[in-house]
Amino acid sequence: MSKENLSGVEIERKFLLDRFPDLPVLKEAEVWQGYLSTDPVVRIRSTKTAEGIRYVLCFKGEGTLVRREIEMPLTQEQFSQLSDLLKAPMICKEYKVYALPDGHCLECSRVDPGRESEFLYAEVEFSSVEEAETFVPPAFLGREVTEFPGFSMSSYWKNRKIPF
Repeated sequence: MSKENLSGVEIERKFLLDRFPDLPVLKEAEVWQGYLSTDPVVRIRSTKTAEGIRYVLCFKGEGTLVRREIEMPLTQEQFSQLSDLLKAPMICKEYKVYALPDGHCLECSRVDPGRESEFLYAEVEFSSVEEAETFVPPAFLGREVTEFPGFSMSSYWKNRKIPF
């Protein structure tokens, strides 16, 4: 899940996990998301934290490490109306953010907890491609899948499985 990005560009690396890391949690949320389109990616998402619920409409461009991302806030009513247009059930995520020793944030998600298709992944966002390329992932992170488009959430949405 990306933080609001005023430049409209998302730069992130993605990794598979076998469990949540043993680090202090900075933030937790329950996330529900669905795709109005997967090509191009048009997603709706609700994020419930201790502070409340945020609803967002998101457009994502093509790419792996770097891609365009435009987010717009929605009202609860707009989110509900758009939810009615979805062709499949929403994806649920147990979402946690951790601080890495180098100062980056590690965003971890358990996707569809309790279902046969459950899996965990982590993302680290960067302010530049150079920063992303020089990042040394902690040893506990699993296989990096940044450059594999089949590991996107929109691919999971279409297939309800991640290609391992």
